[in-house]
Parts: sequence; structure tokens; C-alpha cells
Amino acid sequence: MKKSLPFLFLLCFAAALPAQAMDLLRVYHLARQYDAEFSAARSSLEAGREQAPQGLAGLLPSIGFSGDTTLHDNEIRTRGISDERRYNSNGYALTLTQPLFRWQNLVAYDQSKIAVALAEARFVEAGQNLILRVSAAYFDALNALATLEAARAQKTAIAQQLEQAKLNFEVGTATVVDAVEAESRYDLAQAQEIAGENELEIRREALRVLIGEAPELLARLDPEKPILPPQPAQMSPWAEAAQQNNASVLIAARNAEIADKEISRTRAGHYPTLDLVARAGRSRTQDGSGTTRPETDSGSIALQLNLPLFEGGAPSSKTREAAAHHQAARALLEAARRNAALLARQNFLGVVNGLAQIKALEAALASSLTSLEHNKTGYEVGVRINIDVLNAEQQVFTTRRDLARAYHDTLLARLRLKAAVGTLAEADIAEINALLK
Repeated sequence: MKKSLPFLFLLCFAAALPAQAMDLLRVYHLARQYDAEFSAARSSLEAGREQAPQGLAGLLPSIGFSGDTTLHDNEIRTRGISDERRYNSNGYALTLTQPLFRWQNLVAYDQSKIAVALAEARFVEAGQNLILRVSAAYFDALNALATLEAARAQKTAIAQQLEQAKLNFEVGTATVVDAVEAESRYDLAQAQEIAGENELEIRREALRVLIGEAPELLARLDPEKPILPPQPAQMSPWAEAAQQNNASVLIAARNAEIADKEISRTRAGHYPTLDLVARAGRSRTQDGSGTTRPETDSGSIALQLNLPLFEGGAPSSKTREAAAHHQAARALLEAARRNAALLARQNFLGVVNGLAQIKALEAALASSLTSLEHNKTGYEVGVRINIDVLNAEQQVFTTRRDLARAYHDTLLARLRLKAAVGTLAEADIAEINALLK
């Protein structure tokens, strides 16, 4: 019994420890394993990589085996005399076909290699989208938490102000208007607290969809750690990089390449094909009397040329169709480049303006705190009324909430900027995670 006391003490001590907050990097790692969309993207990548061996198969030899057994029933009439002959024949053959010139197969092999690159580009895009979805859900939860804490803090402050107003009214130093105003603000703060609790629960459930659990605690940003501005500090390099390296641009470029190759593949419907065909077989025939004839072995090697002359105009129609698809793919590529440049510009401004907004809100918070202290002092000496204090308190809590949102929005814009230029990776999550505490 005595030996178990230290173990029980450790259990009690561990239970008394506060729960450890889950940080952004941990949430991201859990999402990579749990998120259904990313799992689907991983399977799609595996399927896309199978395009290469399928394309290569059109250039490699094919081997086939065939066999047959046939029952013959023949009747021969000569000058009124009928002669019936029934016999059985058996045979089997092994055939090897090696394409020597099939232009459509060569083009299909090139398309298969591009298709693999397309699958990999889509997987990269899915990984970047996962980072953005995880980060947005994480910061949404932090925003909801900041809103709820602001509502609770404001409720506590108003409650204190309400008690003070009631006490002042009882001793005759304040009117009943102060108490009524404070009570109205207190009821409003209660409603805001309920709404904040509901919003926080919704955001926690959104995280559950991504990682399979709703974390109780999340690591928050450390305001002592600065957010660095984007480098380079000019917008143009970011827009130019987005037009070349954005994931959607790369996907559109691969689709355009495949569409271009499809024109050549369909045009090959007019081209001749040349195959090497080797055949080896054995046959045996049993005549009507039941006598088995000797087995016959056969073998042959041939060059087989096939020249299509007319197929109802189908190859020409397919070529025109492929050319139209290629033009559409090129237009989508140009649209992807323009959208990527726009996203880069928007998020670059989001980071730059977000940093400026943070600085302004920090100054506004300091001013609001000073104003609150002055209003409290003025209320105590009778030169300010209760509503002045309530308004000052509300300004402080609103500014704190807006400051937290500005931090989160700026970091999210930073991640989206990296995604716009196609460089968003786990290292960017780790960089932001270092700003948490």
C-alpha cells in the first residue's frame, strides 16, 4: 500500500496541471492525417502517377495466347452418293505484337508524363489549401475567443459600475439614470456573452472537422513578437512570381500542354501504323475414322502495315475538336495567371495594411486605456457621468478585440500571399507558430 502512494500522488499532481494549449503546427499535423479532402487528394495523386506506366504500355510489346477446338461435320455428295465426315481439330497459338510506328501511342506516352506532373501540381495545391483552411479555422477560433473574452470582461466591468451606480444613488450622489443605464448595458453584455459562447463553439466544431477533435485551449499570438513585413517590399515581384508559380497556374499550364498533345494524337488517325507480329502455334486434326493425324507446328514473323483511307471523317472532326479544347485551355491558363496576380496584389496589401492597422490599433488601445482612467477619475469627482465611463470601457474592449483580429488577419494574409506565389509550405506554418505562446 505504501508503494502505491507516490504513484497516486503523481496522478493527482498530473490531474491538477492545466491542459496544454494546442498550437497551429500541431493542428496542421493532425489535419494532414485526418482531413478527408487532403486524404482524397493523396489518393488522387497515387492514381495520377499510374498514367505513366499506362502510357508506356502503348510502346511495349503485347503477348496473347489463343486456343480452339472445333468439331467438323461435313457431307460430301458425288453422283448421288453421300459421304459424311466428322472429325475434330484442336490448336493453340502464341502471338507477340511489337508496335514499330504508332504515332498516337508516342503522343499518348508524352501526355501520360504530363498527366503525372498535373497530378503532382494538384496535390501541391491541395496541400496549400489545407494550410490555408487550417490557419483560417485556427484564427477564426482565436477571433471568437477574443470576442468572448472581451464580452466577459466588459460584463464584469459593467457589473462593477452598476454596483457603484446603485450605491451612489442610495447615498444621493447620483441619479437613478446612472443605474438604469448601467443595467441596460449589463443586459446587453450578457447577450453578447451568450452570442460569443455560441460562436466559439461553432469555431471549435469547425476545427473538429479538420482534426477530429475540438481543442479546449489554443496557443495565442505573443504581442511581444513582431510580424515582419513581406520581402521583397514591392508588389510587382510578388505579382510576377504568382503568374509563373501559382498552383492554379501550373495546373492550367499542364492542362494546356495535354490539350496541345491531343491535337497531334487525334491527327495521327490519318497516319499509317507498322507492327512486328510474331506467331507460334500447334494444331492437331482427328479424322472421321478416329485416326489422329500428326501434329503440325507453325511459326511466322511478319511486318504488318495498316493505312487508314477513309473513316467517315471522324479523325478530322476529332482534330478540330481537340484544337478547340486547346484554345479553351490556353484561355483558362491566361485567366489563372491574371487571377494569381490579383491574389498576390490583394494579399500583399493585406499584409502591409494589416501591419499599419496593428500599429494604429495599438496606439488606439493605449489612448482608450488612458481615456478610461480619466473618465473613472472624473466620475469619482463628479465631472463625468456614468455613461461616459461605460462608453470608455466599451471602447477599450472593442479595440482589444479589433487588435486581435488585425493580428490574425495579417498573418492569414501573409499565408495567402505565399500561396499566391506557390511557395506556401509547412515552414511558413512553423514560422507563424513561433509567434505563438
